[in-house]
Amino acid sequence: MINDPKVVNEVIDSFSRTTDEIFSLEELKKLLLSGKQLIMKYGVDVTSPDIHIGHAVNLWMYRRLQELGHKIIFLIGDFTTQIGDPTGRNRTRPVISEQEIKVNSRIFIKQAMMVLYNGKNLFEVKRNSDWFNKMSAKEMLSLMSMVTNERLLSREMFRKRIQEKAEIYEHELVYPILQSYDSVMLKADLTIIGTDQLYNEMMGRFFQEKFNQPPQVIITTKITPGIDGREKQSKSWGNYIGLNHSAREKFGRIMSIADNLIIQYLKVYTEIPLKDIIQIEKDLNSKPMKYKFLLAKEIVKRYHGEERAKQEEEWFKKTFSQRETPKDAPKIKIGTGSATILQILRKCFSVKEMSNSDLRRLINQGGVKVNNSKVQKPEENIQLGKKEIEIKAGKRNWFKVVK
Repeated sequence: MINDPKVVNEVIDSFSRTTDEIFSLEELKKLLLSGKQLIMKYGVDVTSPDIHIGHAVNLWMYRRLQELGHKIIFLIGDFTTQIGDPTGRNRTRPVISEQEIKVNSRIFIKQAMMVLYNGKNLFEVKRNSDWFNKMSAKEMLSLMSMVTNERLLSREMFRKRIQEKAEIYEHELVYPILQSYDSVMLKADLTIIGTDQLYNEMMGRFFQEKFNQPPQVIITTKITPGIDGREKQSKSWGNYIGLNHSAREKFGRIMSIADNLIIQYLKVYTEIPLKDIIQIEKDLNSKPMKYKFLLAKEIVKRYHGEERAKQEEEWFKKTFSQRETPKDAPKIKIGTGSATILQILRKCFSVKEMSNSDLRRLINQGGVKVNNSKVQKPEENIQLGKKEIEIKAGKRNWFKVVK
């Protein structure tokens, strides 16, 4: 393990740009200087398989620690996913099937490996069903007996429900106990989380001490606004940049953000030195587009490489600045005769990408052009077969309809 004090201090210093709090800094330093390989817990409930660049902030920090020789346990919460952590909602979370959990887990891991090292002694996948499926009722009651009802109800989301006279179900109260016990089973030394999971992981420290284990160090990371500038990134709100998004989609989504997000995104989502970002901030008002291009290139480079980032910059400038239709726009074969614009778009997008209601909304909002003319109604007929038709759907989607 690399435990050189200078290197350790450099790593901790590099974490400051993405870290909110550490519990505790002294414990973290002691662990990193100990010379032993740390067990780092990365626990995920796989209700949704999508990882966005906000989630990936934690992954990049884990990767930096992997570079020092430490091991990440990628813990699939397949058992706890079926229970569901309410995470601030005022109602219980829907339960998903075991099959869906398995599919989501595979997708989740594939995305995570865009960042993490997959070395034999640096990465391991475990599932908490391995111990919870074997746990007896007696063992579960023993765990529950270690925690008071007052401690469980102190969780902010539960206090809020009580104030609103909303229901709290018993399995929701048990969830923090289960997540905490994961840390005991892994003998976790460290975990990096979003602030919404702090209560559960602090409970993990509590349980580790009950089982005579050293309590895990907890690092919470900063949450940045989504690309709309209002809420945190979420697939539900469509304001996110996903790891599964293509390089082109990532570039385009970054170019859509407001100027006041550029500095924050540069600090959290890139590796540009902070001293350079301080200078950029002074210069931002006079050259916002220049630095937005820089941000987009840096993010695409991080996930797809420098050459691809250059290609996407060139494509974006030609397409949007020079208003050219992309030469590589997908060709959609439909045939001759006529079809409504809704029927044509249905051929262009998969149902997963856009539902019928999404397509109708896009058309009604004036977001679809046929041969550079806006289409006003989903039922509008388009004549096919005479010549190639160019379609622009939304800000970044082009198609060529051919026979």
